[in-house]
Amino acid sequence: MFRRTRSIDHGPYRLSRRPPARPTTRAKILDALDEQSIAFLKRCPFALLGTADAEGTIEVSPKGDEPGFIRVEDPRTLLIPERSGNNLAFGLGNIIATGRIGLIALVPATGETLRVSGTAEIYDDAELLASLSSLGKPALLAMRVKIEHCYFHCARSVIRAKLWDPKAWPAPGRVSFGKIIAPRVGAGEDVAAQIDAGVEGAYTTRLWSNG
Repeated sequence: MFRRTRSIDHGPYRLSRRPPARPTTRAKILDALDEQSIAFLKRCPFALLGTADAEGTIEVSPKGDEPGFIRVEDPRTLLIPERSGNNLAFGLGNIIATGRIGLIALVPATGETLRVSGTAEIYDDAELLASLSSLGKPALLAMRVKIEHCYFHCARSVIRAKLWDPKAWPAPGRVSFGKIIAPRVGAGEDVAAQIDAGVEGAYTTRLWSNG
């Protein structure tokens, strides 16, 4: 039986015994993007976007596109295109409900990550969506993020994970959505295979369309 803790002020992680963050560490937390973070976002093809609903339920959504898909409108404002996906739209609903957002942006082969927190709004202006096109496909929606704070996270977690070291990667794997969904809708292996075939099509011929 594991012992649950309700405080981080005791045990081996006793907060009161940990030295406070150095002033130089706190100094990296900015209220706007600087030259390095703007350059980082121009190279970024992938980010994890966190939102919360009015009850505090948190959702984290992967967002991936061509490098630079997170558009820097100005040092305190980002534009993020919404592309085709699973249509659950939990994150979009959360933005409408609370307007709170956080993201962590990654660049392949770079250990540092960029963290951004702030507020967001959703836009459907046709001209704006066209300006966020990728491979000739306009965005479905656009999220405008107002930055409250941003900073680079050090590379230690990425280094420990050997995230960008191909020699440390496991063999490629694939999740079967059919095995998850079919039993829950009262269907058998034939439907599971159809679902997996549909997912494969979404990864290939329908990568840029919903459904």
